[in-house]
Parts: sequence; structure tokens; C-alpha cells
Amino acid sequence: MIITILIFLLILGLLVFVHELGHFLTAKKFGARVEEFGFGLPPRAFGVQLFRAAEMQKVAEEDTVTVQVGGRQNVFGAEIVEEKVTEKIREIDVIKPVKKWRFLGRGYDTSKNEKDPTVYSLNWIPLGGFVKIKGEEGGVANEPDSFAGKPIWQRAVILVAGVAMNFILAAMLLGIGFGIGLPQALSESDPVHATIRDRNTQIVQVLESTPAAETGLRAGDIILSIDSQEIQSENFLRSYIEARERQNISLKIKRDNQTLDFAAAPIVLKQTGKPGLGISFVETGIVSYPWYLAIWKGLLAAGFYAKEIVAAFYQLIKNLIIHQNVAMDLSGPVGIAVMTGRVARLGFIYLLQFAALLSINLAIINVLPFPALDGGRLLFLAIERLRGRAMNQRIESWAHTVGFALLMLLVLVVTYRDIARFSYKFMELWQRLIN
Repeated sequence: MIITILIFLLILGLLVFVHELGHFLTAKKFGARVEEFGFGLPPRAFGVQLFRAAEMQKVAEEDTVTVQVGGRQNVFGAEIVEEKVTEKIREIDVIKPVKKWRFLGRGYDTSKNEKDPTVYSLNWIPLGGFVKIKGEEGGVANEPDSFAGKPIWQRAVILVAGVAMNFILAAMLLGIGFGIGLPQALSESDPVHATIRDRNTQIVQVLESTPAAETGLRAGDIILSIDSQEIQSENFLRSYIEARERQNISLKIKRDNQTLDFAAAPIVLKQTGKPGLGISFVETGIVSYPWYLAIWKGLLAAGFYAKEIVAAFYQLIKNLIIHQNVAMDLSGPVGIAVMTGRVARLGFIYLLQFAALLSINLAIINVLPFPALDGGRLLFLAIERLRGRAMNQRIESWAHTVGFALLMLLVLVVTYRDIARFSYKFMELWQRLIN
């Protein structure tokens, strides 16, 4: 459990760091002053700052002197009787600008020292991070290094940069995964230029009120054998089940790291009109590509996942508005941490894929037009563009404050549900600590 929490915090820290890095780099690019780049959430543990200082240094200078005796040097080639060359070295004190790091305490106010460079801080709450940009909350719009004083398009780019960085990170992680090898459904023809290993037949759906559901089969289970026979192909498995209506058949299943045995008798399913157990299955394998194809595959996969997540959010909001209910499970930090532990047990490749999905989720949530999110700030920029002048700062600040409070309330509600759902995990952790 402790390892799970550490992995979760590392993944969350990476995703938020990359997101805030997008804001940081674009703000610097457009000349907006970044007051603080924080790792974790306040209160601050300590901070460091790279600043310019004046330092006295000794510098040695060499002077070369030519001494001529007995003759004269000229451009017409007059004869020189004697010539002496000497070097004189002298030391002088000069003041040179140098860059130095200094440590700052928790009480240092980044907004009061206008000319000081960015503070890089480490904060006590290990959940993500933040970037504090001058003028981000409004005000000082007449100053050239203020966020509020930048053109609308530059402010929009700074806000969108975090979302873009999360998408780029997801594409990179998936690209690395496709290079190493990611689990993938296989069609009748193998992918071109790909290497396939660990072929399996995996259950992707279990219908309710069917023999499979009653016997305890789950989506994600890998079918190792049927009646002690290896699975030769999808067609073989389908034909074998259809030919044994109401006959008990045994299945050897791999679930996580366990091997389990199940027994069930196929019946005629109303969905298909044929004998079956009530499962949908597909042949899967670990597929790896050459690096030049892996990069492209990672980008395509990131786009596909983004489209699916957007569709899921649309369905979620639609059900919430029309039916006043949520048709799917929502998970907060606790639920995601539990899922992280489950995925980590499957292996590094699955964890890589999971981190990419979380990164895309973070990007899409942030771009939603809701106050306190990047999308909400973009909405106010769009209104400013249409009106020809900025919104009243008090109204915008109030909207973001209320939006943030509602988001925190949602997080608390979802977290409470997660704790109730996964309470056994906390009991296991407590028993390990006291034993």
C-alpha cells in the first residue's frame, strides 16, 4: 500500500509538473514575470532562487612591450640593430556580475520584490504544483511584465500550454510504450512491421444474468485453457462453446497474478440466438514497433484516447443534466491511487499506459470552460475579446473562487465515496502498521 501511494504521488507529480512547465515556459517566452514555480502545494518548506550579484574579482592582464636599441623600425625595411620584447603582467580589481543560488524561507513574499528572479520552491503538500505569474489574478495591467498586460492571444497561449504539454507527455509515454511493447487487440492479420509476444485470449465484456456472470467471470480475465485444451484461436473457442449447449465446461483463468478455475454450462443467449456463456473475447498480445513507427503510433493513440475521454465526459454531463444521475463511476485521488496499485502489479508497461491516460484526463478536465480551471480563464478571455474590454476583476475573481470551492466539494464527495468503496484497503494498511 505504501509503495502504491509513492507510485501514485510520483505519477501525479510528473503530470502536474509537466502541466505547470507549459505555463512557465510560455510565460517566460512572452516576457511575463514568473514569481514562483512550486513543487507541491503550500505551505512552503523552502525555496531557491538564482539571482545576479556583483562580485569583486582580481584579473591578470598582460602587456607586451617592444624595446628597440640601435636602430629604427619602419615600413621600408630599415635595419634594426637590436630588439627586446618583454611581457608585463599586472593585476587589477574589477566588479563582475555573477549568478548565485540562495535559499529562501517560507516567509519570503515573491510579489514584493519586483526585480527578483523566479523562486523555485518545495512545498509540504505533495500534490502537484503551481506557477505564480505576475498579474495572473488581474491588476498591474499597465506593466510590461504582467500577465494581465499581455495581448489576449499571448495569455491564451500561456493558458493552453499546460493542456498541450499534458497531451505531448501522453503521446511520448505511449510512443515509448509502443517501442517497448503495449497490450493490443489483434485482428486476423498481424500489424505490419510489428513484433508480437504473449498472445492471449482476453474477456472484454461479461453480459448480466448469464452463466459467465453467475460463475464470477470478469472483463479483463485471460482464458488460459478450456477443458484442459489450449486456446488455438478465437474461432476455435467460439465453436467449442457453441457445440456444448448445457454441457459443463471448465475454464482456467488468469486474473492479475492468480490462476483460477471456473465451470459453467453454455445456454442459448437472447442477444445472439446461439449457445454461449455470455462473454465477449478478443485475442490480445504485447505489440512493439520500430522507434519511427512507435512515435507515430503514440501520437495516434493519444488522439484516440482523447476522443474517447471527451465522448465519456459528454455522456456524463448529458446524463447529469437530463437524467440527474451519473451513469458511470467517478474516482478521486483515493480511487486513482487504488487503480495505480492494481496497474502497477500488472507491470511497468501497463503503468506507462495508465499514466498516459491520466495525463490526457488532466488535460481535458483543465480545458473545460469552468471557473478556476484553465478553460474557465479562456472563457473569460473570449468574453473580453467579444466585449472589447476586460471583465470586472471583482466578478472574475468571485467566479473563480466559487468555481474552486465547488471543485473542492466535488473532490471531497468523490473521495468519501472512494474511501467507503475501498475501505478494506485502509484496513489492510492499518493491520500492517500495527503488526
